[in-house]
Amino acid sequence: MPKIEVNEKLFFQMVGQKYDYETLEKKLTCGKAELDEKPDMSVAEDQRVIKIELNDTNRPDLWSTNGVARQLKLHAGGKCADYDQYISREGDIKDFNNRFVTVDPELKDIRPFMVAFMIEGKAIDEPMLLDIIQTQEKLAWNFGRKRKSLSMGLYRVSQIKWPVHYKAVDPDKTSFVPLTFETPLTCRQILEEHPKGKDYGWIIKDGKKYPLLEDDSGEIMSMAPVINSATLGAVQVGDKDLMVELTGDNMENLFLAANIVACDFIDCGYTIRPIRVDHPYETVYGKSVCAPFYFQKPTKAVLKNINKLLGSDFNKDQVVDALEKMGNKIETKDVNGDVEFTVWPAAYRNDFLHEVDIIEDVMIGIGLENFNAEKPNDFTIGRLMPLTMYSRQAKNIMVGLGYQEMIFNYLGSKKDYIERMCIDDSKVIEVSNPMSENYQFVRPSIIASLLRAESGSANAIFPHKIFEIGKVAYLCDEENTGTRTRQSLGFMTAASNANFNNAASEVSSLMYFLDHEYKVAESDDPRFIPGRQAAIMVNDKQVGIFGEVHPQVLENWSITVPCVAGEIDIEELM
Repeated sequence: MPKIEVNEKLFFQMVGQKYDYETLEKKLTCGKAELDEKPDMSVAEDQRVIKIELNDTNRPDLWSTNGVARQLKLHAGGKCADYDQYISREGDIKDFNNRFVTVDPELKDIRPFMVAFMIEGKAIDEPMLLDIIQTQEKLAWNFGRKRKSLSMGLYRVSQIKWPVHYKAVDPDKTSFVPLTFETPLTCRQILEEHPKGKDYGWIIKDGKKYPLLEDDSGEIMSMAPVINSATLGAVQVGDKDLMVELTGDNMENLFLAANIVACDFIDCGYTIRPIRVDHPYETVYGKSVCAPFYFQKPTKAVLKNINKLLGSDFNKDQVVDALEKMGNKIETKDVNGDVEFTVWPAAYRNDFLHEVDIIEDVMIGIGLENFNAEKPNDFTIGRLMPLTMYSRQAKNIMVGLGYQEMIFNYLGSKKDYIERMCIDDSKVIEVSNPMSENYQFVRPSIIASLLRAESGSANAIFPHKIFEIGKVAYLCDEENTGTRTRQSLGFMTAASNANFNNAASEVSSLMYFLDHEYKVAESDDPRFIPGRQAAIMVNDKQVGIFGEVHPQVLENWSITVPCVAGEIDIEELM
């Protein structure tokens, strides 16, 4: 979970009052957060740092000093700033005063979208600058998948000549002085020589052209999403008016991040000025967009369902008060003898998907301390599910065959689940908005997890015999959801003498003790060597596969010993 460090003086200043740390610990529950580490009291008050751990990845607005402080302030009955005067809406676009950015058509297939706005009003002090940098990195790393889908940059407005141009450039013919350097480098050299280039260059290095931001005089501002220039992009303490830009591949995420940052600045007393970005191609919000922009849709809930789920007896006014303490705007109306609540979340939130999300906000707004634990009135007898019982039986058999049980995460990367396994991605489920590239896909097979474990076990004494019984999932048109989740048994042996016959013998033992007759049939799975693999057939239906792992797959995992592996759909055997 994300952790943030907040300047104690700035934090309590934003909250509007100072708490002792015991009280602060209790107050943080309204933001699904907890005190991770108290500051060093020997340090001067304006230098003390409070470390806070956040337990909800669906609230990126809380990943900053201002975000957590705002939530505590609202929950205590305080009022937040008037964001509406700065935020554009459909049909009500704020005056951008001829501040605009043009987007190169070639960026459509590179890094297509951009939003931007300007802050003004007062100079940036050191605590604020450090918090801006932290927010920038948290949003880009967690929400933006290590800057791949979202990154942010800040620039000195006083030196910018409008309009600004977001361009696609030849990386070998374009050069500038990157931040912290003193001499110019080409864009490609920056990826090879600059620390930030080494960290984030992988995002753009394979493209024929790289994204670049420059003003109308030709002064380079940054090479998104890697590094700012040492001129316009070198924001320092004392700078007053700043341009904030965000680039990425999802316009809704860009707007949300822009709204979060803009509201943080508004809370600190800054004025927000919109900047129009003109795309030559359509976005989901049109070609020309202005940030910050309210794009959230309302969600509804009824009083009966709220009280039913919370086991409460709240009235309309109590629910409205609780939701307002979470920064929401509410409309109510009577519907069939019940009260219907229409909730518009704050501009910096986009985590309402269902009525249940509203109910959760009601619970937090009321205060978790106001809910008492109750023992259930119903008497039930707990039993293991048949699938669990059958899986345990299979587990005991595998242990008896000399295998060691492993437990793996069922989320992973494209590289692990697809590329290294030499399979196509036609049936692999991709997570639409993963927090990290390493958790972007749902595993379609356990074998990849077993090979990952083997790739890090070269120093262990051979043979290596490991297995897992767990969930796999894949796309399936036959299901209403479009996906199918199954309980699967995956096993693998790594040894100098591992071969098809060994695997066939162990499959035979497993199926015997599971009391299943089976046949084998030819198969053509790219994960295994042709002619040294077989499909497991039960009642003329394939329930599994086994064979010698293909040398190319082993090479992809840097495994140097022969391996045999197999996988069986446990649910098909029940």
